[in-house]
Amino acid sequence: MNLAFNPVGFGLFAALLTASAPLFWIGFVSLASAWSTAEYSHGPLIPLVSLYLFLRELRKMPPPDPVARTRWLGIVVILLALAVAALGNLMRVPDIVTYAMILWVGGVVLTIFGWDRGRRHQLPVIHLVFMLPLPQILYWKLTIFLQWVSSALGVWFVSLMGVAVYLEGNVIDLGVYKLQVAEACSGLRYLFPILSFSYLFAILYRGPLWHKLVLLVSAAPLTVLMNSVRIGVIGVLVDRHGIEQAEGFLHFFEGWVIFLICVLILFAMAIGLQRLTPNPKPLSEAIDLDFEGFGGILTRVFAIRATPALALAMFLTGAASLAWNTLPSPPAAAVNRDPLLLFPRQIGDWQSFTVALEPNVEKVLAADDYLNAFYQRPGDEIVSFFVAYYDKQTEGQGIHSPEVCLPTGGWEVFSFTETPVDMSEVGYGRFTAVRAVIQKGLEQQLVYYWFEGRGKRLSNDMRAKLSVLSDSLTLGRTDGALVRYVTPIGADETEAMAEERLIRFMAESLPALPRFVPF
Repeated sequence: MNLAFNPVGFGLFAALLTASAPLFWIGFVSLASAWSTAEYSHGPLIPLVSLYLFLRELRKMPPPDPVARTRWLGIVVILLALAVAALGNLMRVPDIVTYAMILWVGGVVLTIFGWDRGRRHQLPVIHLVFMLPLPQILYWKLTIFLQWVSSALGVWFVSLMGVAVYLEGNVIDLGVYKLQVAEACSGLRYLFPILSFSYLFAILYRGPLWHKLVLLVSAAPLTVLMNSVRIGVIGVLVDRHGIEQAEGFLHFFEGWVIFLICVLILFAMAIGLQRLTPNPKPLSEAIDLDFEGFGGILTRVFAIRATPALALAMFLTGAASLAWNTLPSPPAAAVNRDPLLLFPRQIGDWQSFTVALEPNVEKVLAADDYLNAFYQRPGDEIVSFFVAYYDKQTEGQGIHSPEVCLPTGGWEVFSFTETPVDMSEVGYGRFTAVRAVIQKGLEQQLVYYWFEGRGKRLSNDMRAKLSVLSDSLTLGRTDGALVRYVTPIGADETEAMAEERLIRFMAESLPALPRFVPF
């Protein structure tokens, strides 16, 4: 049923959308950047799928009640979303702004339809979550975890084929060839679109609720399993036909084949679930994919009622955007520091040399400045000193914790604890660092690291992230660095002897660090 055009109501709605753009702008820019990557390239499709789900729901229901009495709940949600967006803008954290944008959309739906009707249209709004990139810290933790799982299962599949294989971290050793299960092979490129597809699939599926839950929950393990099969197939092909089987178009093509197989398996699961019901339906009837009548339903937007709640939503959103664009932004504190290139190459009787990171590692690190130096004194083992410095940690950049990066080079974490460090005698104070012993084969290394910046030294990556957010508001600074010391535990020495060497070098080198990582 087509409704009469309401110029006032449609004008208010258009003004509401226009007024939201300045406040959510950095979120839009962040999404555009994320969608240009392989992991989130499905992002532009998500709003279209959400629109389809929304129109599908509208088709089943009559026009909204013109005298809905519970529109004020939508205003409350909009106010909350505007507050979160303002906080995200102040912190310059696009992720927070994008989360606020989805919350705002949910509030607008509640404002237009009222609570009783609007809450039934929140599933399409929730689906928009799949267009958002994960927070960086979660992204890297999930990436490393999936790399480990995919590597372990992939090696298992290779061994089933009778191929001699050994796994070191995420490096698959086939003897003649070695394959690294890199970030691109973790499965995230398929996990996010498959999760979105399974969510859509569960909504469109006509069957009991537990069927829908099975289809939704099975998406993640199915994707990881099939990605592991893909890695196993690559390992077998490389073993039998050469390393070129893991490169170029074939590698890319295998990924798309696995994605399509995951989709087909979900359809097969739906068929199997239907056969468990007393009156099974063919798949064409079990999945609601009818697009009939959507054009007429879409025209309902021109008949939106001009309610006081809609006018208030437009006013509040416009005021928030105007305030953000006209009020002066908090001044960023000036940070004076020397480049790490000037860090002393000789400290006492310790002589050093530096090594540039590999281009792909440097790209992932994305630091504004870094030092990768190796110090040694006559007759003693080497101490590696690494500092990665970031000017800003709230606009797409951030420190990658060694907790998730150490295992990727084939190293296994033998022990991992937080330990107090007392450097007060050299003017560096007391703080807590992470102490780890890592092992590869018979080789062991001792690692100390912490997160430093803005007068704070923290050992926990999550606390460090929260500290960055609070300091962005209170200090106007988000700079910081990862500081890491590593030394081998020699075959003829104890762990305590290696630790004594590491602590001694820390005491000699740390007094120079504030020039390069300022308080």
